[in-house]
Amino acid sequence: MTSYVPSVIAPVRTDDFDRQIDQLFSEALRAFGMSESLWAPACNVWEDDNGFYIQMALPGWEPKDIVLEMNNQVLTIKGERNVQQSDDRRYHLHEIVEGRFARFFRLPDFVDQDKASATQKHGLLTVTFPKKEEAKPRQITIQSS
Repeated sequence: MTSYVPSVIAPVRTDDFDRQIDQLFSEALRAFGMSESLWAPACNVWEDDNGFYIQMALPGWEPKDIVLEMNNQVLTIKGERNVQQSDDRRYHLHEIVEGRFARFFRLPDFVDQDKASATQKHGLLTVTFPKKEEAKPRQITIQSS
């Protein structure tokens, strides 16, 4: 089985320090009444003998609010959902994130981008890339002499 190093495919912004800075910036904007709604949904990335998979947690999101784009071995998954504002609501806890997001994934050379497919079920978006035939494991027959 071909092994793939996850750090090569990692989203552009995976560093904990970057996330803390983003969170601090978002909290500061909210404190001044400004709405900065850029966030990053949780993801899983894995492969097996037949394919390469990117799964993203998007509970409550409609497929029409999500865009998938391929460009030069990079998959971009982005979306936007309007935040429901109401003057009479006083939140005691507000953790369900809405607004805009964008994630970028550099794909390995062994995937067949042209045969990619995407499904959404139970709040999980799964993008599947089959492996090219030459990248799949195969057995070699031993010839007897």
